[in-house]
Amino acid sequence: MRQSLRIISQCLNKMPPGEIKVDDAKVSPPKRAEMKTSMESLIHHFKLYTEGYQVPPGATYTAIEAPKGEFGVYLVSDGSSRPYRCKIKAPGFAHLAGLDKMSKGHMLADVVAIIGTQDIVFGEVDR
Repeated sequence: MRQSLRIISQCLNKMPPGEIKVDDAKVSPPKRAEMKTSMESLIHHFKLYTEGYQVPPGATYTAIEAPKGEFGVYLVSDGSSRPYRCKIKAPGFAHLAGLDKMSKGHMLADVVAIIGTQDIVFGEVDR
């Protein structure tokens, strides 16, 4: 716990001072206080949440470390405000792929126990 607090403290010390959000109304929502007094801010807020913002054409895959393994998102953009393709790779998907090798040589009844040790959530792998 102490080491975690030291790491957080180091991160905070390395952060540059100033605003955290980008000051571009096309990609960042305005502050609540501004929306109460400025009609332009209210319009920007409405347009941002209803239409979104334009993303340049291309594809990207980003993965993070989740509690049960790697969680990845693959996005393809055609240049519009909506993704052309979005695929989510849940951690349980890779675990389930190893089920064949793990269950070789075991009885069918043992598969339930093997799935239990992998801690697979079938809701995240059933696509």
